[in-house]
Amino acid sequence: MCDLVARTGRHQQRYEDGRRLVAGCIPFRYRANSDETSGDEQKKLVEVLMINSQSGPGLLFPKGGWENDETVEQAAAREAIEEAGVRGDIVQFLGFYDFKSKTHQDACCPEGMCRAAVFALHVKEELASWPEQSTRRRTWLTVPEAVSQCRYQWMQEALVTGFSNWHDNWSKGGGGKDCDSV
Repeated sequence: MCDLVARTGRHQQRYEDGRRLVAGCIPFRYRANSDETSGDEQKKLVEVLMINSQSGPGLLFPKGGWENDETVEQAAAREAIEEAGVRGDIVQFLGFYDFKSKTHQDACCPEGMCRAAVFALHVKEELASWPEQSTRRRTWLTVPEAVSQCRYQWMQEALVTGFSNWHDNWSKGGGGKDCDSV
């Protein structure tokens, strides 16, 4: 049984310029890659965590409404807990991504337009139980696997142009927070 409870409803939802504001993240971890070794040192492989969609085929990254009583980073971290059952550190803002929601049209946003703020979340803990575990499955994938299984074009773009570009730059010493202290 999960002690955490997912937020529901839209009474605290943020809107801007006719768009619903959402927050999401690309959860990631490192694992040893036994296929590629350099001497005694093993190269670490980055994996991203995706969840199943509740409304059709394909996989997604955790995301949901950004509410008035939280920062965008808090909203992204909350969605990771609620939908994917993971906790970690927000390490990088990856960008804003606009999309049209087919299921979330309301009086404040009749066209269903949304703007997602997406972050890289370095996973530190996988929870044994979480609010949406009865309807969500977690899957760890390499970045190429995730690109091929991602349901939405805007999430593919966030993965390729946001996460991968940031991670490649960071891993070559391009700055950012230290994500490799596993």
